[in-house]
Amino acid sequence: MSNTEFPDDELRQEQEFIDGLYARVDALRGDAEVSVTEALAQGNTPMQARLERDILVAERSGLLAALNAVDGSLCFGRIDPVSGDTHHIGRIGLRADDAERTPVLIDWRADVARPFYLATGHTPMGLRRRRHISTEGRRVTALHDEILDLGDETRTGHEDPTGDAVLLAALNSARTGRMGDIVRTIQADQDRIIRAPHRGVMVVEGGPGTGKTAVALHRAAYLLYEHRELLARRAVLIVGPNPAFLGYIGEVLPSLGETGVLLATVGELFPGVKTTRADTPEAAAVKGRAEMADVLAEVVRDRQALPDPVIAIEHDREILMLDDGLVNVARERTRAAKLPHNAAREHFEGHILNALTDMVAERIGTDPYDGSNLLDPSDITQIRDELAENPEVWSAIDRLWPRITPQRLVADFLAAPEGHLPDADAAAVRRPVTRHWTVSDVPLLDEAAELLGEDDRPARERAERERQTQIAFAQGVLDVSYASRTFEFEDKEDDDPESSEVLSAHDIIDAERFAERHEEEDHRSAAERAAADRTWAFGHIIVDEAQELSPMAWRLLMRRSPTRSMTLVGDPAQTSEAGGVGSWADILSPYVEDRWEHTRLGVNYRTPAEIMDVAAAVVRAEHPGFAPPSSVRSTGVAPWARATDDLPGAVAQAVAELTPAEGRLAVIAPRETHRALAARLDGVTAGAEPDLTHDVVLLDPRQAKGLEFDSVLVVEPGRYGTSDLYVALTRATQRLGVLHTEPLPKPLADALA
Repeated sequence: MSNTEFPDDELRQEQEFIDGLYARVDALRGDAEVSVTEALAQGNTPMQARLERDILVAERSGLLAALNAVDGSLCFGRIDPVSGDTHHIGRIGLRADDAERTPVLIDWRADVARPFYLATGHTPMGLRRRRHISTEGRRVTALHDEILDLGDETRTGHEDPTGDAVLLAALNSARTGRMGDIVRTIQADQDRIIRAPHRGVMVVEGGPGTGKTAVALHRAAYLLYEHRELLARRAVLIVGPNPAFLGYIGEVLPSLGETGVLLATVGELFPGVKTTRADTPEAAAVKGRAEMADVLAEVVRDRQALPDPVIAIEHDREILMLDDGLVNVARERTRAAKLPHNAAREHFEGHILNALTDMVAERIGTDPYDGSNLLDPSDITQIRDELAENPEVWSAIDRLWPRITPQRLVADFLAAPEGHLPDADAAAVRRPVTRHWTVSDVPLLDEAAELLGEDDRPARERAERERQTQIAFAQGVLDVSYASRTFEFEDKEDDDPESSEVLSAHDIIDAERFAERHEEEDHRSAAERAAADRTWAFGHIIVDEAQELSPMAWRLLMRRSPTRSMTLVGDPAQTSEAGGVGSWADILSPYVEDRWEHTRLGVNYRTPAEIMDVAAAVVRAEHPGFAPPSSVRSTGVAPWARATDDLPGAVAQAVAELTPAEGRLAVIAPRETHRALAARLDGVTAGAEPDLTHDVVLLDPRQAKGLEFDSVLVVEPGRYGTSDLYVALTRATQRLGVLHTEPLPKPLADALA
């Protein structure tokens, strides 16, 4: 077969196959939409039918979400085994309507699809050909065939001599402000990480542009496919460094047919608090230390007070004195139970009531002649019950062992940290009581919640009152049902079999069971329920930019992963947060010792060699042994630098020069320059959360973590630390410029010379 004989026929065949797939998808979508509509129309149904309707809606809505997410890029590849049928590979799996449910499209995560990513000419894995199918919407635009069996002389005219055309096209394509999936171009080293076993902690280290974030997201999709039942029930949590980053990656998992994942920053992991505010570096460093757990425990113990010197309680025209010795005995006995503060309060209440009861009993029940006790147990119980109704008793208990919320505890501590922290640290974190929280506060709130626990008696009492109300209502419904049946058959003879054999609801169910059947079911997804539950245990946690998290943030995350099933991705060379741990061993040894797996991605797919050489020189000046990732491509465009006396004007001019017809440009500048720069840039607002879909965005280096742009303009690099400068220099996929009024750091100046 010649190279030109059947190229159009190959395209036609693939287009017909794609058309057939979409006909199937449209039919499924139509069935799902009809089913949802019909199910929702069944509003007034018995309880069992209503539950079945809700389940159906959830299932069909999930199917609709998956079908809508992958629409337009459903199938991207084909593998042709040496023997056997070909397999088309896509974002989701589809089956035929025949009796055998024959697979028509293979999900990329299935084992049979793995040769699409791993086969080589040296190890063909039973394949003779691998085909990449390029599409625009539903139209096939190009085919790229790789010959894996060199003995096979069949040619289609779509052969790719290097096998890199699809990868390079993806790398060189204009950015959109949203991360795209890499499902078409997963490389062998990435595939091994994506499909690694579910259990345990895996650390994926990689420099800029190595695809570690994309690998982590595809690993989430793979785990949800491989362990669907477990992870659908317990959910997957993905933790990112900031909201802009989460927005940037937010479309990847839906494009792979997965919508049931919780994406959050550390500032969103305490229910009821959502913050992006940052502390000063000094305050963040203090709040992030592991020692803060002991400090907060000490703060809680300080709230378990003693009288100074006594508390007088008037009861039944007598004065009862609670002194520090008596209260201390109650306090130590309560602490011995080793319960969280709020949960332990019930024990403290009991000890205080018992002590006061003994005090009253001794006064009124002691025989003046022989000192014997004249009261029987029922008298003692009555005294205790009367004390329990005395408001002064509860006022004293509230002073000595108050109920405390995590928010109140942390706010009060930060308002007056003296006595718990060294003077310099106290000065760094001190602030007035405020409603505004910072990201560094969230781990403290979580630690406080762990130390305080919850006194759930009020909630249990409310639930019981609601339950009794529902039972009473259900009893009324059953009584009406019974009365209706009695009225219907009251004119029948006593021996009429119809009147004696027909049962009503009253005969087969009691009010309590009937009320239980009508309780509202929680139909939120696992991710939605997890977001509202601080104690939720996730099935798997993925942390991006993991090197930036503080020890206190790790305590928070480890509570949410009791099985220690985690994937951590990051790069210690990019550590910039003052509280960041940086070292993988320092992060993990308190929790799993040395029982964790480490792997490294060493190929840079984003940053051209010309830019990477400059960025590496900056780091190498401080760390001579630094080994950067290897760039897979060069653009022939060298980075440049310009000195200027008019920074806003020079930035505006450079932006006009660099902004491509397609793609995105980032101006990465110190935060203090943003207002002046934004005034000269159309559509850019200083201080606002950046919209990465805009042609031009203004960021500081830490906001730029994990992001990529076609062009990058780095402003005043002399104000950055080494890690921040390394981040800023490695965000570009095509062009890099540097503007400055201050002298350049010498390593950067030398590299750009």
